[in-house]
Amino acid sequence: MPVQIHDTLSKRKQPLIPEDGSTFRFYCCGPTVYGPAHIGNFRTFILQDVLRRTLEVDGVKLRHVRNVTDVDDKTIRQSQAEGKTLTAFTEYWTEKFHADCGELGLLSPHDEPRATAHITEQVEMIEKLVEGGHAYVGGDGSVYFKVGSCDHYGELSGLDTRELRTQSTNSAGSANDADEYDRESVSDFALWKARKPEDGDNFWPSPWGEGRPGWHIECSAMSVKYLGESFDLHGGGIDLCFPHHENEIAQSECATGTRPFARLWFHSAHLMVEGKKMSKSLGNLYTLADLEAKGFSPMEVRYALISGHYRQQLNFTENGLKAARSALAKIEKTLKPILERLAISTEDFRANW
Repeated sequence: MPVQIHDTLSKRKQPLIPEDGSTFRFYCCGPTVYGPAHIGNFRTFILQDVLRRTLEVDGVKLRHVRNVTDVDDKTIRQSQAEGKTLTAFTEYWTEKFHADCGELGLLSPHDEPRATAHITEQVEMIEKLVEGGHAYVGGDGSVYFKVGSCDHYGELSGLDTRELRTQSTNSAGSANDADEYDRESVSDFALWKARKPEDGDNFWPSPWGEGRPGWHIECSAMSVKYLGESFDLHGGGIDLCFPHHENEIAQSECATGTRPFARLWFHSAHLMVEGKKMSKSLGNLYTLADLEAKGFSPMEVRYALISGHYRQQLNFTENGLKAARSALAKIEKTLKPILERLAISTEDFRANW
């Protein structure tokens, strides 16, 4: 039997089988590099890592792509606050993310495209959307996706399409040029954002004037480039289901004319900390470094983060970390004589597995 997951789009379990009969193509929304990733982010990445390892052990050939968002409202705002160039700022946090991934035992993706390295591909996709009547140019040179032009918008998240609004009567009252917005806000969204003074030197040329891409278009352009117009599985946290993934589907399928954009969707549930929602105000938005300072190892953190079902909220607690420590000790005790008989050191085993 092939490995199965619950597919968010069809709302039922589906087998993970390569559609082309050869390589299973898997795209994951990666980090926005404006600060350290927290344990909620890493729960999603670790669960994706476990899925990838499971498929590979099952004999499935796989191509795993995970992007890096290195230009958006947050990265620009924070880099300017620190007096750094966007490139220097995002490179620092990308390296920190990679270091944390290494400590947590995550396999590197086969491809890790960055948004700023794929401006051309994003502009080309936006041009197709404008030419096809799915996008329009605003008065300031920004380009917006016309949500009303996609008749199946809302299928992934279960949004009631009767509540959709066009540009003239959308729920926000006007086109939305923010990179992120509230779940209940259904409106035409920015594909290309015209240059503004607060953007500083962070802009690129386009047929509509200088500016930069909106947040949603990068994943569509890069997944199509690396995996094709239709691929097997798209993953991310449940918070990305709407609007990000809903918008990805709409703009990708309208640009390419190919449906489905992704055959299957894999979403992981939110993480709670000591029974409360993670937030900076509560002081429970932990990073790996925070937990290491408390005396817990990366492998104990990893074990704790995969100790519950991926579709159910996990309550991350200090007691849970202590239980992870105990469980890992038992595993190592059982494993040690096996490795000794195979003449494999514990260090080599950890490094290779």
